[in-house]
Amino acid sequence: MSVVDRPAPLVATLRRPHRSPPTHARTHHRTAPHRTAREKTMDYAHPLTLGLQIPAGPGQPDLTLALLAEEAGLDVVVTPASQDGGLDGWTALSWVAGVTSRVSVSPSGIDATTGPATVLGRATASLDLLSGGRVDLTLTSQDEDATALEETVDVVRGMWATGADGPLTYSGEHHVVPGTPRGPAPAHAVTIWVAGASTAALEVAGRTGDGWSVRWDEIDPSDLAAASAAVDRAALAAGRDPREVRRRIVLPAAPVVGHPGWTSPEDDAAADTVLALRGLVVGLGFSTLLVETDDPAMVSRVAQTVAPALRAAVSAARAESGIVPGLVRPSRTRAQRHPGIRYDDLPETLVEIAVEPGDAGYGDVRSTYMRGGSPGLVLRPRTVPEVVDALAFARSHDVPLAVRSGGHGISGRSTNRGGIVLDLGRLDQTEVLDHESRRVRLGPGARWGAVARELAPLGWAISSGDYGGVGVGGLATSGGIGYLVREHGLTIDHVRAVEMVLADGQVVRASDTENTDLFWAVRGAGHSVGIVTSFELEADEVGEIGFAQLVFDATDTAEVLEAYGAVVEASPRDLTAFLVMGRPQPGQPPLAQIMAVVGSPDPEVIVDRLEPLARIAPLLQQSVRLTTYDQVVALPAPGPHQGQGEPVTRSALADHITPELARAAAALVRSGQSYFFQIRSVGGAVADVPADATAYAHRDAGFSLVAFGASRDRLDARWDAMTEHFSGLYTNFETDQRPERLLDAYPTATLARLREIKHRYDPTGVFRDNFALGTQEAAASRT
Repeated sequence: MSVVDRPAPLVATLRRPHRSPPTHARTHHRTAPHRTAREKTMDYAHPLTLGLQIPAGPGQPDLTLALLAEEAGLDVVVTPASQDGGLDGWTALSWVAGVTSRVSVSPSGIDATTGPATVLGRATASLDLLSGGRVDLTLTSQDEDATALEETVDVVRGMWATGADGPLTYSGEHHVVPGTPRGPAPAHAVTIWVAGASTAALEVAGRTGDGWSVRWDEIDPSDLAAASAAVDRAALAAGRDPREVRRRIVLPAAPVVGHPGWTSPEDDAAADTVLALRGLVVGLGFSTLLVETDDPAMVSRVAQTVAPALRAAVSAARAESGIVPGLVRPSRTRAQRHPGIRYDDLPETLVEIAVEPGDAGYGDVRSTYMRGGSPGLVLRPRTVPEVVDALAFARSHDVPLAVRSGGHGISGRSTNRGGIVLDLGRLDQTEVLDHESRRVRLGPGARWGAVARELAPLGWAISSGDYGGVGVGGLATSGGIGYLVREHGLTIDHVRAVEMVLADGQVVRASDTENTDLFWAVRGAGHSVGIVTSFELEADEVGEIGFAQLVFDATDTAEVLEAYGAVVEASPRDLTAFLVMGRPQPGQPPLAQIMAVVGSPDPEVIVDRLEPLARIAPLLQQSVRLTTYDQVVALPAPGPHQGQGEPVTRSALADHITPELARAAAALVRSGQSYFFQIRSVGGAVADVPADATAYAHRDAGFSLVAFGASRDRLDARWDAMTEHFSGLYTNFETDQRPERLLDAYPTATLARLREIKHRYDPTGVFRDNFALGTQEAAASRT
């Protein structure tokens, strides 16, 4: 049964004065105490949003009103539902989402009893991702039974729960899901509005909805408070805080005959309208008000005259009562919070960028490329001030702290379990600062494939590893051994300045002339001294290049490795070659694959450089092409990292591939304890930089080695037996945090200087979860 049976115009509510909240009450969106049901219908402290409901009716709806609403400054556009002979509702919503860029968009109502809920969940999340996080969902049902509505909400949320284990299964009366892959997760916390004045709608809105929506012609104005109280009772019965449920009402443009509607604020009648609308917000708790009209003049009038006056009136009323607007985290999210993190102390500046374990998008940010994580909180700042606030919040907790740029890091330390992650992925700008000097500014969250794509039309490139999905931040603070390294040096050798946030929250610039000690440390150990929020780098002129993929029979593995090393060392600098081997397969000869770049557009030069490599062993396959650097390190398909387990990798630098090292490496490969073994050539231009010029001091090393394994103990045993052949360590590829690794990574003089800088800028060891610089930090980072 409906709460009321007679639709009525809203004039009674608009004309009736409303009692303001008591002046002694102070409502905060996370910490306010429970109040009585009557008090709770006054103001739930939700942010005020105003918008347009495009009406349905005869003929086609005027969807261009959405553009007018956005240009005029409204917050929300709700599109009409499907009608017989009219536009399809979801298609209309998609069109509006595509032509707008700022407003939130939502359908007026999707019938929960029709269509698979899995499809609805996937479609909503997809449109939210494509629109940049601006889509909300509204569900309706003509069935007095609440089951269909509630099941639809459950299945839709289940589709978005990409952090949950396994596929989605569900068995209900209306929806049965035998097992389907989850995802995608939406770009933002999508509000699921439950629309209607029926008992079923009120119950579902209270029990599980994010919001309750009602039209002016569905309910008598005198019953609004009772209906809202019914939502509250359902919420409380479900163990929820009623403030979790937002309230939305759709109003007519001109409520009744004789009422002027939305007129100029100077008009006495308009002032009465603003007063009445303020009563809906602070008197009945409706924080989202939509005007239903197809009159462009009315849309402009609402946005330009009534909206500013109403916002001011609501702000004044709330300020007088001490009410701080904000949203309450859903109970389902709060139930999954980790101990040790004071979620309710999160400052206002971070609420929108925080992702908790119960949030729909958590599954997309919990893990990295190599490691499965379960952080207690992921903060995704969009600006430097937000980085400062996020670091301050993290610094006040005694839990692990991980800083992430692209999330690819082989070391796996850009996530954690139960701690806080500062995800810099949204700081992803690529900006050309000066064409003459080829200076560019990069955000730490930019991916190198995207950077290469932006620089390619200019004929520029920056050596940056071998995979386009790697983030700028991790590579440009540690080294950067890429396909152009022998000709153009390490990535850090192109860094000319950085902006960074220090452990105490200071924002500083470091370069050859500013904070020179920090600038020295950032290039090789940046992970230990601060958070770099932007890099200035000098790109190289790089035109067409040769790229080869060669596959060899590596039956005599030691001979192949030794020959590869000798050829690389004897080659001109314009050749950089990486060798990869996997675990031997039964009944098959061991294979070695070489990826090589020749920095020349001349086919004869390319062939001349590659021929010595092609003769190191029986050649089984070959592919050589003339291409550009952005094609070699192309950006992978978009999508979150879904790493699982704990990475086990060991890293080393070596001056040469000696016969002894080749035999030891061959034994490691034959043992099967490493499923991925790689040797990267370094040398060349890397050695042109003095060893003491940066914190990356192993300038004489000709090769970088890394091995991936499934068993830490077994891989360690093999790798430790090879240490006599090594001359250093590359931190980005190393998961072993035993204290002796520090001297492998940093020679004695370098480590002493780093520790002195660390003591000055991070004396309490805020940044210790990556590659700790001291014994105490190392112990703390392992706990």
